[in-house]
Amino acid sequence: MSIRPLRRTRDRLAAPGRALPALTLAGLLAAAPAVTATGPAAAPAESRPAPAVQAAEASFPTWGTRWVVHATPDIDSASVGMINKSAPGQDRITADYQVDTGRRVCEGSACSTFMAHITQPVTGFLTVVAVDIPEDRLPGVPVRPAPGPQPAPQPGSRERTLRRAATWLTANNGRQVPYSQSKVWKDGYRQDCSGYASMALGLAKPGTNTKGLAGNRNITQPISMNELRPGDLVIDAIGDSNTRHVVIFEKWNDDAHRSYTAYEQRGGHGTDHRTLTYGLKAGSEYKAYRPVQYGD
Repeated sequence: MSIRPLRRTRDRLAAPGRALPALTLAGLLAAAPAVTATGPAAAPAESRPAPAVQAAEASFPTWGTRWVVHATPDIDSASVGMINKSAPGQDRITADYQVDTGRRVCEGSACSTFMAHITQPVTGFLTVVAVDIPEDRLPGVPVRPAPGPQPAPQPGSRERTLRRAATWLTANNGRQVPYSQSKVWKDGYRQDCSGYASMALGLAKPGTNTKGLAGNRNITQPISMNELRPGDLVIDAIGDSNTRHVVIFEKWNDDAHRSYTAYEQRGGHGTDHRTLTYGLKAGSEYKAYRPVQYGD
């Protein structure tokens, strides 16, 4: 993954928390012993002004492009989204706490051991070296202990479906898997929407088509749109291969169910994670389905 530096708009006494390319962060382990960041990137502890109030949330600028947001404070954990998809500093992040992973990571003279838990523009963990600040940690943001090892999601679970769906966001050398109705990705699944959903559900390769996902009662059962839960499917099974479509529901965006966030493999773009309204308007051909593998 190539991360290009962003020209600075102001002089700094210390090197900023510049972005370390995500692929070079392998080995950043949440359970490693604590190490204090030192060197020219980090101002001496005694010279750092302590915040008067430990803010619950704070907003920060970012730099560079295509920063992966992870499921846990471990750079090897699953991707749950991406920021700065097409331009440096395209997104600001909002962080509510940060974790000292204990592993000092550097790019040039800029170093950090921290990963921030962010709530905007996507929820997950982001290395602090992606944040455009001179400090090696986020000022004014509480530090929490790293969580213990997380159990692997069970086969056939909603969590596993969403984790597998997220892998295609960065599987193409840090980019999304491109869309194709004829090609098969490296993992053996077809690169269209139904092949993607089949991959996320762990179905037989190269993947069931959209009509099969909606009509095979050994795979899914119809439900109402308001019953949608993480890992369920929203499917338009009408028409031909150019009009049929399936997306993987993640969460409602508001209590009124006016939109939702979903994983999608779409033509002209490839894998995406975005806000959708498919199926929410009266008369829509999109319907909700629950994979039977969840057992509920």
